[in-house]
Amino acid sequence: MIKGVESLILFSEDAKRLADFYQEKVGLTLTMEAEIGGKGEELYCFEMSEGTPLYVIDHSRVKGRNKEPERIIFNLEVDVIEDMVKRLDNLGVKKVQDTYHVEGYGLIATFEDVDGNYFQLVQTRES
Repeated sequence: MIKGVESLILFSEDAKRLADFYQEKVGLTLTMEAEIGGKGEELYCFEMSEGTPLYVIDHSRVKGRNKEPERIIFNLEVDVIEDMVKRLDNLGVKKVQDTYHVEGYGLIATFEDVDGNYFQLVQTRES
């Protein structure tokens, strides 16, 4: 039986650069750093107050930017989407889609990280 999604992993050619983006620009809190494997690859963990942790990990077979960023997009739930969108805009983070409403769900805005992955800020109707 599947119990849930245990974690979300973003593999990168430069995990430190990508982790720095999520810490410095998006504002996630880094909760763990570790070296993994025998080649000095790095792992960075961002645990949220709710939901699944995000891991950013070096991977020797990942090169360059994501060529199909629409394939998998992850959502980061926020309290006030307008505040977070303004923060990312002011920091020069590339916006892919302005904030829009999904009936019965909430508000969504889509951005791109430094590796070309898409992520969304989400304010659900319960927020």
